[in-house]
Amino acid sequence: MRPDYLIQGERARLFPVLSTTSKEGRSTSILLACLSQIDEFARELLKPIGISVGKRAVIECWTEIVFRSEKNAGKDRPDGLIIVRNGKNEWRCLVESKVGTTELSAEQIDRYRAIARDHGLDCVLTISNQFATRSEHHPLEAVRKTRSKIPVYHWSWMFVLTSADLLVKTDAIGDHDQHLLLEELRRFLTHESTGVKGFDRMPSEWTELNKHISAGGKIPAKSEMAHAVVNAWHQETKDISLILSRQTEAAVSERLSRKHAADPALRFKDDMQALKDNCHLLATLDIPNAAAPLEIVADITRRTVDVGMTISAPRDRQSSKARLNWLLRQVKGDVPEDLQIRCNWPGRSEATQFAFSILQDDPSFIEADKKGLQVSSFHIFIARRLSARFTQQQNFINDLETVVPEFYRTIGQHLVPWRQKAPQIKRERSETDDVSVQALEDERAAPVEPDASGRVPYSNHDFSR
Repeated sequence: MRPDYLIQGERARLFPVLSTTSKEGRSTSILLACLSQIDEFARELLKPIGISVGKRAVIECWTEIVFRSEKNAGKDRPDGLIIVRNGKNEWRCLVESKVGTTELSAEQIDRYRAIARDHGLDCVLTISNQFATRSEHHPLEAVRKTRSKIPVYHWSWMFVLTSADLLVKTDAIGDHDQHLLLEELRRFLTHESTGVKGFDRMPSEWTELNKHISAGGKIPAKSEMAHAVVNAWHQETKDISLILSRQTEAAVSERLSRKHAADPALRFKDDMQALKDNCHLLATLDIPNAAAPLEIVADITRRTVDVGMTISAPRDRQSSKARLNWLLRQVKGDVPEDLQIRCNWPGRSEATQFAFSILQDDPSFIEADKKGLQVSSFHIFIARRLSARFTQQQNFINDLETVVPEFYRTIGQHLVPWRQKAPQIKRERSETDDVSVQALEDERAAPVEPDASGRVPYSNHDFSR
């Protein structure tokens, strides 16, 4: 039954009867229909926005909705409505979607927030080809800054597609019919007519910013160019995490500190500061079970993209050369020509850096000017110099999305972190009787020869006299 606060609304249909020009309505209807019918898919999409979908949960999805409010009936018509019922609890969410190059409007979202507030709905969800690091970090700054108590969440179409792809590829759908349905949704979303696409170009400000820095200019504290670039960078790094998720068939995510996860404005401010101070754009990705997080640095001054991992050196090997050989043995097959190893040393000793080929030919180079020190960790990375392509809006993205998977495929997925060996049972204590109270007493009382310095071990001193 249609909710009583709607004067119009259709159940979300798998085969919507809509005009062929209504791409948004068609895509939204098919997505919401799948959401209401595929249990695991609903859990995967709704979990990031804090909605638990239990076995007894009931999901209703509606499209072409009109509320009992004359002032909004003609002007604003949300694309959909999601209702999740868990027992006596009911969660209701307005849906607004865009496809292709059409972008969301902060003004329209504000109006939908007002509709949600007037009718007691919980939130607004937007879906578009724009990217958000987390569902609660909306891609529009104006939406993030609003003081409205109605939260706005966001999914990119690529996030929806990636979620479907992972569920299908990992055979996570228990019901055969639901599995088939999700495969069809994935097939639909990958067709060019649907208008689903990844982040494919930096804004025009990217070229301007590169020219400004190349000419020796400094980035002002409130640079509009830098603002646009950082916003685009956040969208691109989310897209890269989704690309790696599909390639590895595992959920790759961006690593954020707790304060940045809780406050996207603070993250934006800190990334603006890193760009202003160092001309760097930074990102870190968490790949399940990988040896270390994947670190990405786009250096505007050098026009390079660095992609790598930092792993601790094995502490059970005494020399730096032996520690390096442990790392070199993990790198197999053909390696990129621009592979580098940065060696980090204890205390204030400066890091040293070598081309991988040099250390591979002669590992002893690592100990040059570092006699008596033991290397503490390695940063192994590709330093890809893009030259003029770095400044170009589309080529920069193309090259970035090439080198990140390349590093992980050729190097990162083969790395294994060092782990301290489990403690071993000593040969002289191999039996239970060897560590009984009497055995320990006999061991304490046994005479012990002084060591080379003439000292007797502390544990064999008799303080009873």
